[in-house]
Amino acid sequence: MDQTLIEQLNRWHEEDEHQRIVDLLLTVPEEERDYEAVSRLGRAYNNLGLYDEALDQLKKIAEAGQQDPVWHFRVGFAHYHLKRYEEASQAFRTSDKLETGNQNTESWLRWSLQKAEKQQRQELRMAAKRVAAVKGSASEEVPFSNMSLEDFWDDSEYAKKAYLSEPPTDELIASIEEELGYKLPASYLALMKQQNGGIPKNTCFPTEDPTSWAEDHIAITGILGIGREKSYSLCGDLGSQFMIEDWGYPDIGVVICDCPSAGHDVVMLDYRACGRDGEPEVIHVDQESDYEITFLAENFEAFIRGLVSEEEYDTSEEDKEAALYKVAHGKFSSLLEELCTPVSEVELIDQKIRSICTRIVEEKGYFSFHADVLSYLMYDVQFWLYTKSYPGTTQEQYLAVYEKMIAFGGEFGQGGYAPGWITEWLDHRKKEGRIVQENGHIRFTEQFAVEVIQQLREA
Repeated sequence: MDQTLIEQLNRWHEEDEHQRIVDLLLTVPEEERDYEAVSRLGRAYNNLGLYDEALDQLKKIAEAGQQDPVWHFRVGFAHYHLKRYEEASQAFRTSDKLETGNQNTESWLRWSLQKAEKQQRQELRMAAKRVAAVKGSASEEVPFSNMSLEDFWDDSEYAKKAYLSEPPTDELIASIEEELGYKLPASYLALMKQQNGGIPKNTCFPTEDPTSWAEDHIAITGILGIGREKSYSLCGDLGSQFMIEDWGYPDIGVVICDCPSAGHDVVMLDYRACGRDGEPEVIHVDQESDYEITFLAENFEAFIRGLVSEEEYDTSEEDKEAALYKVAHGKFSSLLEELCTPVSEVELIDQKIRSICTRIVEEKGYFSFHADVLSYLMYDVQFWLYTKSYPGTTQEQYLAVYEKMIAFGGEFGQGGYAPGWITEWLDHRKKEGRIVQENGHIRFTEQFAVEVIQQLREA
C-alpha cells in the first residue's frame, strides 16, 4: 500500500471508522491486496465484531503471517470472541513467543487459557449430565428435607411488593410451564408453594470462576415466583421471556433469579443437558462478558442450600486498608517512574499522584478509576505525563501503553482495568476540545495542560 493510503487508514482506525476501512479496502481487487491491506482488513472486521469475516481474511495470508506476532494476535482475538478459547490460546501463545514482553498479548493469553479450562470443564460436566438423564437417575427424595425454610425469606415491604404472589395452583403451574416450554423442577415448585417468590435473607452463592460481580461469588436480588402479575415473576413483564427476548439471554431454559446489576447478569435454570422435562442445572449468565455461562449448582435445591450471607464476603475494611497502603507505599511501575523523573512543572510529582489516589481509595474503598471527577483527573495526569515524554503518540499507541503505567503497574497498580473507561474519557476530552489530534498524533491543548498542572500542584 502507498503511504497516503496507510495514513488514511490509520486516521480512520484512530477515529473508530472501521466500516470505512472495510469499504475502501474492498474496492481494491482481491488479487491486488497485499499482506498489509489484508491484515488491516482483518483488524477492521475484528473491530466491527465480524469475527468470522476477520478470520476469512486472515487465513488468506496465513503462510506469510506465520512469523508475524500481529497476525497471530488478530487471529487469537477473533477466536476469543467466537468463544473458541483453545484456538485463541494457541494463537496468543505463538504471538507471545514471537514478541516477548507484550503485556497486552500476555493478558489475552491468560484470559484465553482461563476460559479454555472453564469451557472444557463445562463440556465434561454437560456430557456426564446427558448420560445421567438417559439413565433416568432423578432423585425421589422430598425436596428440602432436613432444611428449615421458616427463616429463609426476607419479609420486607419491597420484597412483598416486587416479588411475592399468591401460592400457585396446579392450573397456574401447568399454564406457566406451557408458556415457558419447560417443566419446572420439583424443588422449585416446593419452595414456591411455601412462598411464591421473594428475596431470601442469604443472597450470595460461591463460584469457582470469577464473574463481573466478584472473583469468588455471585449475588442475587430475588427469586422469581410462579405467575404473571408481578413484574419479577416468571411470566411477568420483567420475567424470563423478557430477559431472553429483549435482553438477549440464551434461550436454553428459564431465568429464575435477577441480580443487583439490574439486568446485566441473571441466574437461570439450564435445560441443555437434561431436556425440557428433565432436572436442570443452575447457571449464572453474564451479559457483561458476552453472556458467559458459569456453573453454579447441579439442581435448584442445591442452589438454594448453597446460598450464603453477603457478610461472608464483606472484606471492605480490610480491602480499603490494603489499598491505602498500596497507594501510599507501593513502588511505581518502571514506566510511571520514567515519566515522573523529568517533570519540573510540579514539585514532588510522585507524592501528588499518591495524594490523589489516596482520595480515590478513601471515597470508593478500593483502588480503581471509573468515570468520576478524581478518576478523570488521574486519566488526565497519566496522559499529560506520557505525551510530555512522547509527543508523537497516536491514540492507538496510547491505548496500548496505558495499562503499563498504573492499571497493571505492579505494586502501585490496580491489577486490571476496563478499556471502555479509557476510550470514553478520550472521547469526552476530544468533544470538549481539550484533546486535539494533529497528523494522527493526540495531545492536550496548551490551556488544558496548564489546568492539569495546576490541579496537580494543588493535590
